[in-house]
Amino acid sequence: MIEFDNRQNIIDFNDEIKNLIEKSINTALEFEKFTKPFEINVILTDNDGIKKINREYRFIDKETDVLSFPMLDFKFFEKKDIDINDINDFNIETGEAVLGDIVLSLQKAQSQAIEYGHSIEREIAFLTVHSVLHLLGYDHEEDSDRIIMREREEKILDKLGLIRGSN
Repeated sequence: MIEFDNRQNIIDFNDEIKNLIEKSINTALEFEKFTKPFEINVILTDNDGIKKINREYRFIDKETDVLSFPMLDFKFFEKKDIDINDINDFNIETGEAVLGDIVLSLQKAQSQAIEYGHSIEREIAFLTVHSVLHLLGYDHEEDSDRIIMREREEKILDKLGLIRGSN
């Protein structure tokens, strides 16, 4: 289940954007072979909203494009050689694995799309996929991890038909 909470009014949050985010999440999870029913909350905000959240939770007083708040520690599964689909941390009422929250600044996505010369749809999909990978335990703190994460992002975007530079 994907729940949406639109907290901004700068970009029209319509069915096209909602469907794009849902498809991006589902494609990323399929690519990562995550097959359990899941729960992800997507909070859509603007630059001021994401700056406040970034300051409150990461102590970084600046806007960013996307924040990820994983509920599960997938690094634990890697170390224990446990299949990520064997997780037991789930919503008792729905039986869904609670993967976490994605906070996405649609305003920042729009400005970055212009800056990078591609469509806002491609930027929203990229940021969504990037965040889902964080929810699944990927990070980009080390160069080697960044390379792995970027390769996975590009492969998932290819599956979505949103190659780099697409408009």
